[in-house]
Amino acid sequence: MLTHLSIKNYALINDINVTFSEGFTTITGETGAGKSILLGGLALALGKRADLSSLRNTEQKCIIEAEFDIEKYHLDRFFIKNDLDYEKETILRREILPSGKSRAFINDSPVTLDVLKSLGESLVDVHSQHQTLQLTENDFQIKVVDALAGNASKLKTYSENLKTFKSLSSQLEKLRDFQANSNKEQDYNTFLLKELENAALKTGIQEELESEHEALSNVEQIMALLSQGNQLLSDEQMGIMTHLTDLKRIFQNLATYGSSYEVLNQRIQSVFLEMDDISAEIENVRRGVEASPERLEVVNGQLQQLYDLLKKHQVGSVEALLGVKTELAIKVDAVENIESKIQEKEQELAQLVEELEQQALMIRDARNAVIPKLKSRLQESLYPLGMPSATFKIEINPSNTFKSNGKDDLIFLFSANKGSNYGELKKVASGGELSRIMLTIKSILAQYEHLPTLMFDEIDTGVSGEVSNRMGEIMQTMSHSMQVFSITHLPQVASKGKNQFKVYKEEREGNTSTQMRLLSEEERIAELAEMLGGKSLSDSALAHAKELLKQP
Repeated sequence: MLTHLSIKNYALINDINVTFSEGFTTITGETGAGKSILLGGLALALGKRADLSSLRNTEQKCIIEAEFDIEKYHLDRFFIKNDLDYEKETILRREILPSGKSRAFINDSPVTLDVLKSLGESLVDVHSQHQTLQLTENDFQIKVVDALAGNASKLKTYSENLKTFKSLSSQLEKLRDFQANSNKEQDYNTFLLKELENAALKTGIQEELESEHEALSNVEQIMALLSQGNQLLSDEQMGIMTHLTDLKRIFQNLATYGSSYEVLNQRIQSVFLEMDDISAEIENVRRGVEASPERLEVVNGQLQQLYDLLKKHQVGSVEALLGVKTELAIKVDAVENIESKIQEKEQELAQLVEELEQQALMIRDARNAVIPKLKSRLQESLYPLGMPSATFKIEINPSNTFKSNGKDDLIFLFSANKGSNYGELKKVASGGELSRIMLTIKSILAQYEHLPTLMFDEIDTGVSGEVSNRMGEIMQTMSHSMQVFSITHLPQVASKGKNQFKVYKEEREGNTSTQMRLLSEEERIAELAEMLGGKSLSDSALAHAKELLKQP
């Protein structure tokens, strides 16, 4: 519920700070005092767009803060989704700068105007004669029927399945489009894939081939160098192994004269063994090296194929070619298996359609079952509101398509007078009639749903005293389970409020500003008496005002 409202530098408002309580609150004041300005300020905090004309002083910024107790609104998911800190006492703040720029905050965290508006719609529902057109919209009408029918859980399940249905339908359409377009590319992709598969690609193959090509291209020089190395090691007169053999013998003899010589002997023995192994390895390698024009030609061919593939696919490495190969394999496999995938999706979709049909039928049955009750309650409630002959024609007709709320078309027709033809609300109901119908519907909904704070803006305009008294009673009853505000010119409605605020203009130092204050008991009597009989405050008007406040 709305607990506090602060408005600074907005239109005729210089600085207003008001605190509200639960239950039914009425707001009164003379025409032009600024009640609509107050609502306009609140609307800004709830996400309405603004411009520089909102500023009272164009050199200072406008700041509007609306504080709400949101504990009962179950908005945890909203705060998580928008990465906001959840607070039981949540503050919506709007700033309009002299530059014309606007900033929005929720609990001091900057948010977009859309996020602020989304939260605002969950917290306050404003109704005036100009805003009752919602009543004429089919989605709202069917929402009323669903509330009475207790369809919330059914609609949630249906909605989740409908979301899956739309996703599956989209996937199936993409598969069919893919199948239609990919057949042209399939042969070429298969050719490219086989070409890459025949190249026997593997990580490091380019380096291996280039190394082997280098060796085969320089085989004569390699053989000459190996022979030189072998001669240096194995020559009987001057070879390294010959000298190492003599050195090994010398230190074998020295080793008997002390441990220090033994250490040197062991190191020389190790060197001898290593060099002997190297000598044998060089000889083996030398014997294995031979010119092979045939192999060189094969390696040349493989390298050229590899370079051609790199250029063809416009990549710079074998690893990238392997990636291309994987992508081609996926495309080829997708086309080869597309028919089975399409059949699989069609089966899933058919099963889901069957479930949706059953769920839509359950929703429809619940709606049809509750419509007589809704018609009866509407007509009974409108009778004391000056519409004794009001009747409704409400019917559910099956639709051929899945809609967001089922498979139904709603016929919601109205007749205000006996013998009159039924017609759509927006065509046959007056503004005053729409206001009373909306009030009645909201009072019914309040018994089935946890509605946000309701603010009625002069919806009682143009009705008689007795009817206005009944309208006040309806709002008063609604306030037992929710917070209700009514901006009104009628004392019968104003007197029903648990609290009453007065909006008025005040002149100071040549400047006019809108003010708002909570009325005491005595001030309420005077205000109601003035609404009844004018500023003269006659004894009869005062007595009538006191009587109105005594009514339960």
